[in-house]
Amino acid sequence: MSTATITLYDQIGGRTAIQTVVEEFYNRVLGDPKLKDFFNNTDMDKQRQHQVNFLSMALGGPNQYTGRTMQSAHSDLGITNSDFDAVAGHLVAALEWAGVEKEAISAVVDAVVPLKAHIVTA
Repeated sequence: MSTATITLYDQIGGRTAIQTVVEEFYNRVLGDPKLKDFFNNTDMDKQRQHQVNFLSMALGGPNQYTGRTMQSAHSDLGITNSDFDAVAGHLVAALEWAGVEKEAISAVVDAVVPLKAHIVTA
């Protein structure tokens, strides 16, 4: 009898859970005076959808992400290490808020941290 591998995507509750986390995540990011201006000219509905698709793919779910590369999307924003860390902190807080288990949160962080080299440009 074979056991299907449970992806992190499934473990945290699939697309519905990711949509909930992304909504809370952007509420936190847009409420952060240090970060909100990065999104002044951003269509946030489209941004939220891109983020849901990206996180779904990154966590082992369906690959429906069709956005730019991380480097291309962030190259002209002047994001610092501190900015990246603040955003990552908001992601962790949104995951905790949604009741995601600590082990799963650690796995999400492990999936996101390698992107830092492609996002930080200042």
